[in-house]
Amino acid sequence: MAAKIRIPTPLRKLTNNEEVVEVNPGTVGAAIAELQTRYPGIKERLLDDSGAVRRFVNVYVNEEDIRFLQDQQTPVNDGDEVSIIPAIAGG
Repeated sequence: MAAKIRIPTPLRKLTNNEEVVEVNPGTVGAAIAELQTRYPGIKERLLDDSGAVRRFVNVYVNEEDIRFLQDQQTPVNDGDEVSIIPAIAGG
């Protein structure tokens, strides 16, 4: 089994236009590391220089915001769905 990561439209150019990418179970941080291995350059879009999830990027595991869970230590299990949602700036 695997977990699924939903890739937002602006990042699909880095994933060969794949909307859903399967990763091994583990943690959110491990999933991001796996994405970076397969799709170089994606990590810089998701994490800031200190390694934290960027302020304007929201990451959800099964529709729960990881900021209210265990952040990048949030477990990702078989069958889980991770969603990466870029924040939309209003104006």
